[in-house]
Amino acid sequence: MPTFKNGDISLYYEEQGSGEPLILLHGLTMNHLHFSVDMARLRRHFRVIAMDARGHGKSDKPEAYTIDDHIGDVLALMDHLGLEKTDLLGVSMGSYIAQGVAIRAPERVERLILVSTKSHGTTSSSQALFERHAEELEGMDFQEKMNAASKYMFRNLLEVADIMQNADLNVRLSKEQQKAANEALNGFDFRAKLGKVRAKTLVIAGSYDGLNPPEAGRETAALIPDSVFMEFRESGHLPNIEEPRLFYSVVKEFLDDDGGNPPPGW
Repeated sequence: MPTFKNGDISLYYEEQGSGEPLILLHGLTMNHLHFSVDMARLRRHFRVIAMDARGHGKSDKPEAYTIDDHIGDVLALMDHLGLEKTDLLGVSMGSYIAQGVAIRAPERVERLILVSTKSHGTTSSSQALFERHAEELEGMDFQEKMNAASKYMFRNLLEVADIMQNADLNVRLSKEQQKAANEALNGFDFRAKLGKVRAKTLVIAGSYDGLNPPEAGRETAALIPDSVFMEFRESGHLPNIEEPRLFYSVVKEFLDDDGGNPPPGW
């Protein structure tokens, strides 16, 4: 089982393919299997690496941690693999972590893809959504809330439900583990620092995303010097699952471009 250490925390990752490295960072309470379809496609062209964030999947689950710990874990993975530079793709929570890496070590990120992102938040996006619909979700546990609130999060509910029924992906964290994962995102704010990002950046949002709506993605893109914003019209919070063919073609074309810039018309 491929693991590495950052301090006393053991972290799990999987690696497929060859070529230029691309690290994939998943969302809150998910794990590397979120990218199963993406890895199967992208490994034909890139060295694709997907890790389980601390507190998630097969990685250690400490009682408390921060987004700074998540950022340090990605840099520790790069050191473990001997990667001086890499491309980063993060979805939701993974996109916040990717922003932090590109800020902390701008010289180590070549291209940056931020999916369903935002640049600041007082809580995790899921917690903020639960609070907005507190009356409707009263008395439910975390997974029940996620299921009930899915109508506010996704466009293609059947596609997402099919993926989320995967028992390996849909790992049930304990209440304590869910709390730690949520609290790690409390109060992060990268707005004043995004000007440090050197990576050529693509920001993708889904029109139906009630967690991190397109305006949050546009705000993030506007703060990154060399960035472009793209909105998927038939997606919610998980464009890579809801519009997988479009997502793959867009990501591959962006990563293949020598200048890192999307083609005209995007």
